[in-house]
Amino acid sequence: MNEKMPIAAILYDFDRTLCSKDMQEYQFIPSVGMSAADFWQLANGYADEENMDKILSYMYTMIKKSHDIGVPLTRESVSQCGNSIEFFPGLPEWFDRLNKFGEENGIKVEHYVLSSGLKEIIEGSKVGGCFKKIFACEFLYDENGEAIWPKTAVNYTSKTQFVYRINKGVLDVSNDIDLNRSTPDENRRVPFSNMLYIGDGLSDVPCMKMVKAYGGSSIAVHNNGKKQLEGVSDLLYHNRVDFAFKADYSEGSELDITVKNIIRRIAISNTLDSEHNRQKSSSQCNCRE
Repeated sequence: MNEKMPIAAILYDFDRTLCSKDMQEYQFIPSVGMSAADFWQLANGYADEENMDKILSYMYTMIKKSHDIGVPLTRESVSQCGNSIEFFPGLPEWFDRLNKFGEENGIKVEHYVLSSGLKEIIEGSKVGGCFKKIFACEFLYDENGEAIWPKTAVNYTSKTQFVYRINKGVLDVSNDIDLNRSTPDENRRVPFSNMLYIGDGLSDVPCMKMVKAYGGSSIAVHNNGKKQLEGVSDLLYHNRVDFAFKADYSEGSELDITVKNIIRRIAISNTLDSEHNRQKSSSQCNCRE
């Protein structure tokens, strides 16, 4: 593939966007002998009692419950939880299909995850290798390989920094210098107008609104549940997203057709911009003569 191709970046939330429930609920929570409702009640209880960020509280709860049952929480054990994730229809074939479609239209399609879930679980799932970069929560592990501390915690507002990282091509989360350095629009790796954000609800609103405001597109997906349907309808009504569809990534679905049309629009827009710049450059040369 030509590395000088324009890039279209598709940014995804994960839980309830690519899969039907929170990723911890497939394997980890049952493994510590809890129901999903009890686990989240405990984690959110810590947050309320200690005035604690809820992302940090669920990560703490995972470490504590593993310790309580005498089973070390290791990178391998967390990663293995990805094996049991059930994805929405059309996944993981969706990624290769869009990559091919983009190439046919002169566009390089890249996929990114922006999630408050765990990077290790995503990496261990069957879609883990489909992304250029996974921005998600992650544990720090000690010399014995056991989780001891949150290395990265991603909440719904901190997600927006990763939109800027993708825009500037600064994907190393430890590199704040280049992220905060003033960069002319023409030198940014992925224009905001070439971005599409796909998410499922209120926790995605800051990213959805940001991408949309800067000329990109945002899509809310749902699984036909009444509560989720009402949520995405509200996002659409209040103009926080451009479209709302059932979370069906199969070829020929409404979501598939619309995303392909967005890729076509990006391709056409980049072609017109290139032609405009070519003619502008040519006219400048003629004026000098």
